[in-house]
Amino acid sequence: MAALPAALQPQVVIDALVKQYDNLRALGGVTFSVNCGEWVALMGPSGSGKTTLINILGGLDTLTSGQVSVDGVDLSKLSENELVRYRAEKVGFVFQQFHLVPYLTALENVMLAQYFHSSTDERQAADALRRVGLGDRLEHLPAKLSGGEQQRVAIARALINEPKLILADEPTGNLDEANENIVLQIFRELHEAGHTILMVTHDPDIARQADRRIELAHGHLQYDTAQHGPGHPLHCPLANTADCCTEPSSVTTVEDQIRFDHLLEQIWICGEEAKPAQISQLHAEGPAGRLPLITDEPARRVLTRMSEVSLVELRSDEAQLTPMGARRARDVVRRHRLAERLFKDTFAIDDTEAHTQACKFEHIISPELDQRICTFLGHPKTCPHGNPIPPGNCCGNLSAATTTTNGHV
Repeated sequence: MAALPAALQPQVVIDALVKQYDNLRALGGVTFSVNCGEWVALMGPSGSGKTTLINILGGLDTLTSGQVSVDGVDLSKLSENELVRYRAEKVGFVFQQFHLVPYLTALENVMLAQYFHSSTDERQAADALRRVGLGDRLEHLPAKLSGGEQQRVAIARALINEPKLILADEPTGNLDEANENIVLQIFRELHEAGHTILMVTHDPDIARQADRRIELAHGHLQYDTAQHGPGHPLHCPLANTADCCTEPSSVTTVEDQIRFDHLLEQIWICGEEAKPAQISQLHAEGPAGRLPLITDEPARRVLTRMSEVSLVELRSDEAQLTPMGARRARDVVRRHRLAERLFKDTFAIDDTEAHTQACKFEHIISPELDQRICTFLGHPKTCPHGNPIPPGNCCGNLSAATTTTNGHV
C-alpha cells in the first residue's frame, strides 16, 4: 500500500491517554489524532482536561498510561533532557498569560527563546516581531505594551523556532475585541502557512474558525466533528442517539447549523405565541444582529435545506417543526433562556447584555451543564422576560417536556 502524503499523515496521535493526579483522573482514556496542518479547537467546561492535554502534548507534563506521539516520537519514552529538546524544537506555546520577562524588551524576550536553542539571532528575532506587526515596538518593555501587543510578543517568541505544532491555551482570553481580532488573524495566517494548531477556547465564535472541534467532558472525549461531521452543532443535545442532528453530506457547514438553530428558535417562539411561523417573517441572521462570520442568506433557502433533513415541514408560506426539529428547537430555547437567567440573576447583567451573551452561550452549554445550571438556579420557570423555560430531565416534571409538536411547538 502506498504511503499517505505527508499532509494527510497524522502528526499527533493520542491513544487511550490517561492522566491521574492522586485520586483525580484528569484524562480518562482519550483517543484521537490530528493531521499535519489542521487547526483544532479544544473545547469543554472547566475541569474537562483541556489544559492537561495541551501540557502533555507540549512535554510540560507526563502521562500516566496510554500513548502520545508527535511526528512519530513517543513522548512517554523521552528523558527529561529529551523533553526539553522536544519543547525547544517541535512546539510553540501561546498561553492566556503572556509570561514575558518584565525587565526585558520585546526583542530580548523573543531572543530569550532563541537562547534555549543554543543560539541567538537579533535579526531573526526582529523579523519575528515584524511578522506579528510589532516592528516599531522592538525596544519596548512589557509594561509599555498593551495586552494585545504583549500577546503578539508571546506569539513571536513561540514562532522563533519555526515549530510544526502550535499549542495555544485561551490565547485571546485576556484581550479586548480589537486585539482579539488581530491575534486571530495571526493564527489564520499561521494556519494558511501550514502550521498545526491546537487551541483551547471557550468561545464558539473562535471555534468556528478552526477546521475541527474536539470537545472534552470530565476527562473524556465528548465528541469530535471529524466523527460527527463539520456541521455538527456545539454540544448537540442528541449526540450519540438515533435523533442526533448530524446532517447528510448536503449540509456541511457550521454556518448552516447556526442558521438552523436560529430559525428553529424563531419557529418555536411563534408556536408559544400561537401564531403561524410565516416564512416571509423569519430571518436567518443572528438574534442580536448578524451572527459572527455568517453571511446573509434568504430564510426560505435555509428552510429548504432544513426540510431536506427533516427539521421542518414547509407548507405554502408557513414553516412547521417536525418532532425532531421541535426537540432541537426546545433545547436551543431552553439553553438560551437559562443563560439569560444565569447572567441576569447571578451576575446582575442588564437585559441587553444578558441577551447578547446568551446568544453566544447557548451554543456551548452541554446537556450536563444545562442541568447543573438549572439546578443551581432552582429550576426557574421563566427567563427574565417572563418567557417559559422548557423543563429538563433535572426538573422532575417532564409533562411539559413533551409539548405537542403539531406544527409550531
